[in-house]
Amino acid sequence: MSTPPDEGLKRVVGVRTLAINAVNMTIGAGIFALPALVATAIGASAFLAYIVCTALLGLVLLCFVEVGTKISTSGGAYAYIEEAFGPLAGFLTNTIFWLGFTTLANAAVINVMVNSLELFFPKLGDPVFRGLFFLVVFAGLSWLNIRGSKESTAFVTGVTLLKLVPLLLLIVFGVAHMNSENLHVSEWPSWHRLGEASLILFFAFGGGAEATLSATGEIKRPTYTIPRGLLLGVVIVFLFYLSIQAVAQGVLGDALAEQKEAPLVAVASVVFGSRGLVLMSVAAAVSCFGLISGDMFVSSRVPYAAARDGLLPSIFAKIHPKFSTPHFSILLYAFVSFVYSISGSFRQLAVLSSASILLIYVGVIAATIKLRKREVEGAYINPGGLTIPVLALLATGWFLSNLEWKEIVAVIIFLVFFTIVYFLMKTFQKNQ
Repeated sequence: MSTPPDEGLKRVVGVRTLAINAVNMTIGAGIFALPALVATAIGASAFLAYIVCTALLGLVLLCFVEVGTKISTSGGAYAYIEEAFGPLAGFLTNTIFWLGFTTLANAAVINVMVNSLELFFPKLGDPVFRGLFFLVVFAGLSWLNIRGSKESTAFVTGVTLLKLVPLLLLIVFGVAHMNSENLHVSEWPSWHRLGEASLILFFAFGGGAEATLSATGEIKRPTYTIPRGLLLGVVIVFLFYLSIQAVAQGVLGDALAEQKEAPLVAVASVVFGSRGLVLMSVAAAVSCFGLISGDMFVSSRVPYAAARDGLLPSIFAKIHPKFSTPHFSILLYAFVSFVYSISGSFRQLAVLSSASILLIYVGVIAATIKLRKREVEGAYINPGGLTIPVLALLATGWFLSNLEWKEIVAVIIFLVFFTIVYFLMKTFQKNQ
């Protein structure tokens, strides 16, 4: 097996850690609202949407796995697209991913986290205390990430297991409160309604598991670890989401669709009584924190990868002499996440974040097709020739067709603006 390139980073992420990170990055705040949203769309047949969404997303992830085992440097989707289509495509992918998607998601999630904690700490409703809380969280996670990748992965593993415990308890004890009649499908959904429900789930599933590949430069034996860790994580997420949906539907029945704000709190109140509210509020806060801590580990490497390739100032490519981590890249990522979180601008930019991950998917699928003939010892190759990449492209195109015009226009403006930035930056570098 060929040796992956040395970036000066420590390769400490194995199959188990990668799978746990994939679970952590996908199961976040969304799980506490999803059951009601899907039930509103297609009722008791919600399980079909989970199957369709997982199958379509699985096609995309298989492309990530194939190209990810061929390119084992840090950067994830950015590294794959840059390798296949050049620095401009790479720069746009890098910028869309961390500036228009992941930091934005962090800002939204940490606000949900604070909203959950307000039940116990009313002071967090004050903008000043709220801002200080954001600062402490991002500063603390920055310090942990700079200290070392091994320490960060151990912390993320612990938080992930901790956040899954309340949800597992809800599943286990909720089974006894389920009514089989609530699971009866009285009317099967049309393809259009099933598509709408699947799209809702896609934005909860998407951008999570594959984001773990942004830290490819710290993954041990990438050609072995990536396919096993990533796909194992996706299977766990699918089973977890499906179990939560089944319990929620079985306990609440038609009333589930009416609990749009906090469906799992309603389920927990039936299962655990008055303690259910406290349990789910704590679970929501821990789940959000777990997602943010996991994202800080993997996505903070994306600016580093861009700087390494000359697309951002070289200072962000520096590796800490003692801890072997991209410390300036981590600080930049945390700072942008913090600014988004206190400004509230993430609300206006949310429309862009949902569309941007779909564009990145298209780029990775195209990179998979272009790099198909590249031979790397031990690399995973999808069976059936180009069948899987083509099906993945069709699936992603189907999701894109469901976007509104304002979302498409926002993406175009973003791409045009940063294309201009790219050429201005290159002109400046040339003059220097």
